[in-house]
Amino acid sequence: MAKKNSKTEPVIPEAKAAAAKKTVKTKVESSEIETVLPKAKTIKKIKEEQAVVADKLPVEPYSRFTDFDIGLFRSGKHYKLYEKFGSHVIEYNGVVGTYFAVWAPNAQHVSVIGNFNGWNRSAHPLYIRWDASGIWEGFIPNVGVGETYKYLIKSSTGEDLEKSDPFALRWEVAPHTASIVADTYYEWQDGDWMKKRHEHNALDKPYSVYEMHIGSWARGMESPDQFLTYNQLADKLVPYILEMGFTHVEFMPIMEHPYYPSWGYQISGFYAASSRYGTPQQLMYLIEKLHQAGIGVILDWVPSHFPGDAHALYNFDGTHLYEHADVRKGFHPDWKSYIFNYGRNEVRAFLISNALFWLDRYHADGLRVDAVASMLYLDYSRKHGEWETNVYGGNENLEAISFLKEFNEAVYSHFPDTQTIAEESTSFTGVSRPTFTGGLGFGMKWMMGWMHDSIKYFSTDPLYRKYHHNQITFSLIYAFTENFMLPFSHDEVVYGKGSMLNKMPGDEWQKFANLRLLYSYMFTHPGTKLLFMGDEFAQGSEWNYQYSLDWHVLEYPSHQGIKETVKALNNLYRDEPALYEKGFEWSSFEWIDGGNANDSILIYTRKGLEEANDLVVVLNMTPNPHYGFRVGVPSKGKWQEIFNSDAKIFWGSGISNAEIVNSEVVKWHGRENSVLITIPPLGAAVFKKAANVPSKYELKR
Repeated sequence: MAKKNSKTEPVIPEAKAAAAKKTVKTKVESSEIETVLPKAKTIKKIKEEQAVVADKLPVEPYSRFTDFDIGLFRSGKHYKLYEKFGSHVIEYNGVVGTYFAVWAPNAQHVSVIGNFNGWNRSAHPLYIRWDASGIWEGFIPNVGVGETYKYLIKSSTGEDLEKSDPFALRWEVAPHTASIVADTYYEWQDGDWMKKRHEHNALDKPYSVYEMHIGSWARGMESPDQFLTYNQLADKLVPYILEMGFTHVEFMPIMEHPYYPSWGYQISGFYAASSRYGTPQQLMYLIEKLHQAGIGVILDWVPSHFPGDAHALYNFDGTHLYEHADVRKGFHPDWKSYIFNYGRNEVRAFLISNALFWLDRYHADGLRVDAVASMLYLDYSRKHGEWETNVYGGNENLEAISFLKEFNEAVYSHFPDTQTIAEESTSFTGVSRPTFTGGLGFGMKWMMGWMHDSIKYFSTDPLYRKYHHNQITFSLIYAFTENFMLPFSHDEVVYGKGSMLNKMPGDEWQKFANLRLLYSYMFTHPGTKLLFMGDEFAQGSEWNYQYSLDWHVLEYPSHQGIKETVKALNNLYRDEPALYEKGFEWSSFEWIDGGNANDSILIYTRKGLEEANDLVVVLNMTPNPHYGFRVGVPSKGKWQEIFNSDAKIFWGSGISNAEIVNSEVVKWHGRENSVLITIPPLGAAVFKKAANVPSKYELKR
């Protein structure tokens, strides 16, 4: 059994003493009434009505909130709201039932409806707190785990709204939308990983991410339309990631979402693991198995917007509670979704609590934050007249910037051994720099410019690449201004963009050679790595979320060759300190020859903490092999080829440097010593001092 501190949330938390909770305080300052309820019906009036029916209805005036909790919540500094809000099975006065709490400050009336009361709108009214917090709460006996429910909220205008619980830990499977009473109790068995994960998540360690969409990675062989459960996925995914050599898995959003074609980016249940694939505990099992295999887990997190579905956050209590009321700030024109009001304290607390929830209860090792650019700018994707400047006359969203800084500070103060990663596509300064220096505080930032430039360059016919040479070298001008992650993400293989393979020019052999070369460039370029599922074996068709990946193409040597290339590159990345020890520092990279546009050849050195681990990387961007090609090297001695993307095992032509090459005292490329090598066509070759190559190292040829 795991130790007590390795468990998450007990099934029945110990209830507080109930005696003091019997009487609900009704006194409230007149100035507070208007901020909580419409003038037509005061708190006092509602309390009188509740008192009349309290003895008849099985709703007890119980609370999990202390005055300190309320103060933190209203100031936006309560980062564990999931311990208070939502539905919690407890024992109260000797009876097991469920405590419900929901924030609806502008509601006239809130009740719990569900199967247990026949969806009776008047059977179980909640009590509003006396403190003007806008929280409605109460204990309902004999309601336990598995019960479906919603909140019936009567708005200030008299409209009846049926809302799912924003803090529900589980939802019905879409298209059904009710919340389900659940818990996140789990006896974790990943203690070894949790103790040592700071080593795996450190910025000076290899960080190679496999991005995947759970619903379309694989389907059942007998039922191709049926999703794999989290448990079934664990059995298949863990050995595959181990085989491929990735250090981390990134799940596209697994939070509950009503619209499957949104890929999870239109979230309705921010605290609920998607029921499409199983229970919360089954997701925990999947994460635990990955951890036990030494694989980290990153979750996509979407604090930028949410859908306008009637059952979810939008217009929650009949007002713009979670979203900004001003459409210029509260509505996203591209995604037809609603933007959180980052200036509202309670909303900030909701979001930051949600981030910590996944790190706490699900042991996630990092959060990749989606659409950060859309949060930073008031004029993002808006035309003239559709946005309003900030107080200084600029286009920066100051409230969102403040929120992101607070989010990162909260994450790293509570979970310092995790990482936050920003998907941010602009030149905003300091995304991955500490907040105390004026940065946003993220651990890493996606290098979107590198991704677009690289794909554009490699999509160009090799005959014309010499005219676009600066496109492939430009990234090194700004490569160390942020802690960059190099992504080839899902966004590049959808909406008619084609697969990574079909972006490559030339005949079949050249397409595969180009792709092997592109991945070799990626893994030897400074920065951490991310590759979307299917790219690792060169799926020919564009990604389709409705179907499984085309695993059958691995029957062909060409696709198997790409898979073997990625495996070899992951191993190279993890085995060679020069590729990760100083991955975010200028001193980790040095051009040997970055200006040979005519031959479209790049030569550079990657450096670690010790000179003995220096690597020389040679990339040939054309299908013309070069024999007896002289290359300047950092030091004299014997140099050994440790990787060659043209190896036959990769479905290459097999042109390589089979023998160790001795340096000569011939000045070349500004260096005292040089070597004569063979450069493969559309290929990459990596060299290391032979004396420092481990005996276990066997070059694949």
